[in-house]
Amino acid sequence: MTAIDAILNPKSVAVVGASNDPRKLTGRPIAHLQRQGYAGTIYPINPRYETIAGLKSYACAADLPEAPDLGLVLVGAGRVVEAVRDLSVRGTKAAVVLASGFGEAGEEGRRRQAELREAAGGMRILGPNTIGLVNLTDRIPLTASGAMETDDFPTGKIALLSQSGGILGSLLSRAVARGIGFSKLVATGNEADLEVSDFLDALADDDNTSVVAIYLETIRDVTKFRAAATRVITAGKTIVAYKVGRSESGARSAVSHTGALAGADEVYDALFAQLGVIRAQTFADLLDIPAALSQGRRMAGNRVAIVTSTGGAATVVADNVGLSGLDIPVPDRETAEKLLALDLAEASLDRNPIDVTLAGLRPDLFRSILSIITESSSYDAIVIVVGSSSIAKPDLVAEPVLGSLDLTDKPILAYVSPDAPNIVRHLNQRGIPAFAAPESCASALRALLPRRMSDVPQARSHRNVDCSDIPSGALNEAQAKTLCARFGVPVTREIAAETAEAAAEAARGFNGPVVVKILSSEILHKSEFGGVALNVDPSDVHRVCMDMLARVTSATSAKVDGFLVQEQVVGGVEMILGFNSDPQLGAYVLLGAGGVTTELYQDVAIRLLPLTPDSARSMIEEIRFGALLKGYRGRPKADIDALVDTILSFGEMAETLNGRLKEAEINPVFVLPEGQGTRAGDSLIVLD
Repeated sequence: MTAIDAILNPKSVAVVGASNDPRKLTGRPIAHLQRQGYAGTIYPINPRYETIAGLKSYACAADLPEAPDLGLVLVGAGRVVEAVRDLSVRGTKAAVVLASGFGEAGEEGRRRQAELREAAGGMRILGPNTIGLVNLTDRIPLTASGAMETDDFPTGKIALLSQSGGILGSLLSRAVARGIGFSKLVATGNEADLEVSDFLDALADDDNTSVVAIYLETIRDVTKFRAAATRVITAGKTIVAYKVGRSESGARSAVSHTGALAGADEVYDALFAQLGVIRAQTFADLLDIPAALSQGRRMAGNRVAIVTSTGGAATVVADNVGLSGLDIPVPDRETAEKLLALDLAEASLDRNPIDVTLAGLRPDLFRSILSIITESSSYDAIVIVVGSSSIAKPDLVAEPVLGSLDLTDKPILAYVSPDAPNIVRHLNQRGIPAFAAPESCASALRALLPRRMSDVPQARSHRNVDCSDIPSGALNEAQAKTLCARFGVPVTREIAAETAEAAAEAARGFNGPVVVKILSSEILHKSEFGGVALNVDPSDVHRVCMDMLARVTSATSAKVDGFLVQEQVVGGVEMILGFNSDPQLGAYVLLGAGGVTTELYQDVAIRLLPLTPDSARSMIEEIRFGALLKGYRGRPKADIDALVDTILSFGEMAETLNGRLKEAEINPVFVLPEGQGTRAGDSLIVLD
């Protein structure tokens, strides 16, 4: 038995600090276990009692007749370390520590948490500062939470992992009220040892879980999280994450556009997108989306039928569904003819929403209507709008809908228009995801759309590039592009010159107008100081260089290395390709609209390293600006395959130099017409 198994499904539990009074926090855990019919062995530990809740009480862990699988530690913070040490010495596999006053409580608390981890030795710890966990599948509550006072807990296929005990209790009570069932609930607390990723990994093998909902405050080990999430999704399960802290600005770069375009929250978006994790946009989504997913049905496309007996409520649903990017098409000709053949007066059956009016009060007719719609090739999901007429008779809708579930594998959801919690609960308990808000219904439908598997990086052979000669600090443009070229990034043809005379001589070797730039490792945004001149005739390069030098030296005291004479690229789409690193999630690459308007557009896609060809292509698909690459309004199609190669080469450079690389950016990357490749027009690199 692994430590996670010992926590989720222990065969024996020692309750340290147990009380004989079930009304007290220290008396609740044993009362909960006995009420839920826990089949394992319970060992109360409290030297003040001979028996607790009808069970023999022990003075300490050393007195136990066997090493328990799990220790549930209820004593205060000052006695926790000793209790954990005693359990570890006795051979206990894992312990759940409820007490607060550890890492969340300042310097003294952090010191105590370090002592706790040392005292545990090889024993694993959940907590401290946790309300514990509940295995509803096997009826094992290991918590002191008052939320367990209810006996009527619906079980289901949703597991909940939360870094907040209060949020776990909140979601459990909301789920019970709505008839939504959980399989496992785990509050990880301070995560002194075991964290969300450990339990996420374990749930990949749990046959009783098909959806994992996660309340996240932070990810402590992104590598472990990525591996666990990939295992869960590869096992055919879905992850829904609600990440708080969206207003944080994150680490901002002082020099590159990339840092200004990507805050911490955008990097979390990127991580979830790469892994195939659904991000809950609202707190309500964290329950609504898993409830819909747990039905086990997915949409094959984005077409939704709305069936209603109340027009106003259906319009509200249709509005929210449409705003979510889903389609609400009218019935196809064959479907419309079948519906109209029912000859229902006043019903509007050849449009969408499909208004059945009084037929909604006749289960036989309603069943016939649903049967026709489920068989229609026009729809990928069906939403039933439940009106006020169903308040007294919830089965009026439930029975025909349940019958329809047997006719199709399409998702069937319900929106309950009146304030009728009893109907919502009734429908959810019968296997029909039901929602009290139209926005929730729309969010759930979007989550049911086809989704790709996680983007799992495969081992790739990288170039063996020697970078030992690259200096530290900021590189000038010529140095930066030379480094990019070593990794296979195509760059513009260019010549660095120390003087205006040398620049003029170099320009004579170019066929046509050139670009002239000031060259300096201390001037990273040259255009801000008048350090860039486009479309310069080679005969005019000397004068342009002298004027440019005068402008730049009057505006800044930065050291000037000389000039860069560069071919002028025309006919390309300008993109930006950047590298930065998030302090929690690690290194990432950014792709977006390039040139001087980069920060104006704010149109970017982000992926964490390492990159794959699929992730590079998905970045291009994700940005709105990417439409220009596909031949927008008569433009020639751009060389998207070459852009993918450039993204991967840039990512390889970032991987190779990660640890030394502080910031890197190519802006613009010129994406030329199909078959002509890309060119790095400018580059900024800062090395540690």
